[in-house]
Order: sequence, then C-alpha cells, then structure tokens
Amino acid sequence: MPMNSLKDVYYDQLQDIWSANKQALDIVVALGRAAQDKDLSEALIDGSNGISDGLQKVAEICNAHGIKPTGEHCKGMEGLVAEAQAHVLDAEFGDDDVRDAMIITQYQRMVHYALAGYGCLVAFANRLGHDEDGAILQECLDETYDGDRRMTAIATGGINAAAA
Repeated sequence: MPMNSLKDVYYDQLQDIWSANKQALDIVVALGRAAQDKDLSEALIDGSNGISDGLQKVAEICNAHGIKPTGEHCKGMEGLVAEAQAHVLDAEFGDDDVRDAMIITQYQRMVHYALAGYGCLVAFANRLGHDEDGAILQECLDETYDGDRRMTAIATGGINAAAA
C-alpha cells in the first residue's frame, strides 16, 4: 500500500505495533519464567498481560477502521526478540542476579520500542481527529511507561547492586 497520507501511515503503524506486541508476548513470558527475583518475575507477568491487552486494543482499533491488524511484520521487534533470546535464554550465567539484570535490559529495550510506537500513534490519531483511538492508545502508552518505570525501580532497587 502506498503511503499517500497520514492516515496511511497511521494504519501501517497500527499494524506494526500489533505485530511488535504479538512477537514480544512469547519472549516476555519466557523471560518471566527465567527470572529468579520474585518482583521481577511478577513484573514480567504483568508486562505480558499488558502486552495482551494492547494487542486486543490495537486489533479493535484496526477492525473499526476496516483494516486487519496482521498486515505488517515488525522487523524492529523481530530483532529485539532475537536479542533477548540470545542474551538471556540462550546465554549461560553463573549468577542469577546477573541473569536478572540482563532480563531487565532486554525487556526495557523492547519496551522502549513500544513507547516510540505508541507515542507516534497517539499523535497520529489525535491529528486525524480519531479522539477515541487517541485515548485508547494513550492508555497503552501510559501503561507501557508504568511498566518501564517499574523495571527501572526493580533494577535500581537491588538487582543491579546484587549483580555487581
């Protein structure tokens, strides 16, 4: 589909964030299983629930505009998922706290990608007058920020010190 208007970009990026979330979901669940710290594991479970919720919300927005959420494959998230797989699940660690520090690192990289995507989508929705979409996407953005802040608190609250 040629990109001729902001609406075209908006639809493309809705599909991209759906694909990103879909790809991130399984790896976040796996990271949660690999985490040894209880707070980290719980945060990752909550994160996977948030990703599932985002998938549903974005799919509903896509459907309301007559587009399929599955129309795009997010190569950016594909790379981030591969990095998480390689640097956490396929890597060897001699210390659980070091693994947990790496889990946070990889998770936050994926989250920051999602923050950029949701932020752009909110701006596009609002510019296009899709106020309801904008409000829903803002909720997704806010929840993603909350998850990122929670990971930073877990990291700085003990895991990084224990890993050092």
